[in-house]
Amino acid sequence: MEFASLQDLCLLLISLAIRRCICSERLCRLSVLLQRSPASDPPLVRISNTGLGSCIEEFQNLKCPVEGILAETWNGIVYVRTTNICDKEISCYELNLKENVTTRKPILLPSNIKHGVKFSGTEVCLSVSESVDVLLEEFNCFFQKILVLKVPNIAMEVMADGQDVPGSRNDAVFLEKFSPSSSFAASTLDHLKLGLESYVLRHGSSLACDSCFPNRDNLRSGGGMVCEDKHKTTKLVVEAAVVTSEIPNPTNNCFGAGCSDTKVLCFKDFAPCSISEALLKALTGIDWKRYGLALECAIDQRSHALLKWEHMPLSFHIHIVVHCYDKLVFEAMPLLQKTRFDKKLIRKAVKLALDDFKNKHAGVLLSADTLKVLACSRRNQEQLPKLASIFHLQISKFAPDLAKSIAGLVLYSSDMDFKEECLAILGLQPHQSEGEIVGENIKKKIISAIEVNDRRQQGTREVAPLLFEGRHELQYVDDECDEDGFDPMDL
Repeated sequence: MEFASLQDLCLLLISLAIRRCICSERLCRLSVLLQRSPASDPPLVRISNTGLGSCIEEFQNLKCPVEGILAETWNGIVYVRTTNICDKEISCYELNLKENVTTRKPILLPSNIKHGVKFSGTEVCLSVSESVDVLLEEFNCFFQKILVLKVPNIAMEVMADGQDVPGSRNDAVFLEKFSPSSSFAASTLDHLKLGLESYVLRHGSSLACDSCFPNRDNLRSGGGMVCEDKHKTTKLVVEAAVVTSEIPNPTNNCFGAGCSDTKVLCFKDFAPCSISEALLKALTGIDWKRYGLALECAIDQRSHALLKWEHMPLSFHIHIVVHCYDKLVFEAMPLLQKTRFDKKLIRKAVKLALDDFKNKHAGVLLSADTLKVLACSRRNQEQLPKLASIFHLQISKFAPDLAKSIAGLVLYSSDMDFKEECLAILGLQPHQSEGEIVGENIKKKIISAIEVNDRRQQGTREVAPLLFEGRHELQYVDDECDEDGFDPMDL
């Protein structure tokens, strides 16, 4: 795999270290140390991990460009020190990444004795020509994104060491300890959903915005995963997570202030990656109308994809993350793979995440067909509040008012037989005729009826469930409704 810059090489080496930690299935530490050197010497980067040693084949596919500034200014030398738990020594190697990949041979250096101490890990060291401050900024951004994966068994740190340089200081740029709430038993998809929620709470930075998100109550999430056998030892896995947030009054510092666009983060083999054509095609190929959304366009922003919506309220935001990786079926060293992006698997994973979201959160992301039903119902039901947008229709916003209106008709009726019959349909006794109890029961049935209707297969003309008894008067909306000119703002 060819890298274009030393930053790219360092990020590739960090990704390998992360995969070694994951494969170890033990508590691990990942450390990136940048050592400032006197003006005459280039800075050094040390990337180390505990938990699992490496084999030298991990680095054999790394290829330095033969032309350009990097080829002229960098010596191509990488030093590797590695050991496994059962080894008595620490093996040391020197590799020249400028050499041809097919003929490259690592140089075995004198090993270090472990003196009976049992530990395992790997350290990679290389000199860099880039500024330490530039690398620190790049690494900090990289690790902030890595937090979205919420890998449970890795404590991570990025530090700058300037002890040999007069006037410099030691900086802990990034530090992520083990999370007490993380569980090894939880799936990578569960961690991905939690990680995306945390990313939203932080607005993509290192600090949470307490003014917008004092807690996770305003966040809703869903997830989906698909996998495909690649060959005997690995499977291609695609995971997707969707999180929605509502910020009624976002501050000027919020990354979503004044904008309803969706940022889609993409990861490959446990590392952030650039946007591929397959990902963009997968996103534009989704039938977003099933979820009450109208996609205007999808834009490649290099570090993420940007989805622009039509008629989306500024207070409502959708966040999406996609992770593609090769999962080892049997124990094996995590060699650097060229994981491919499969648009069909990506599209399926995102759709599964959206479906999971709809099943968990009643009344959010209703299909366009259901919204048309509600729009036609609106013409005969003046009690239904006017909503900001069809694409942000949420039952929770209008169901309480509609339920309150219906409860008032029941409770203030002078026909006692009618009143008792309504209470019986709701499963309530005469002594339970308080306004709050009746209204809450009606609200639940409204939500349930519309949700069942929304889950019906599109295009079916079956009668939807009734609000109170299981047979509904509201039929499938056909083209006759559209003839009047369906306007989302009629809602």
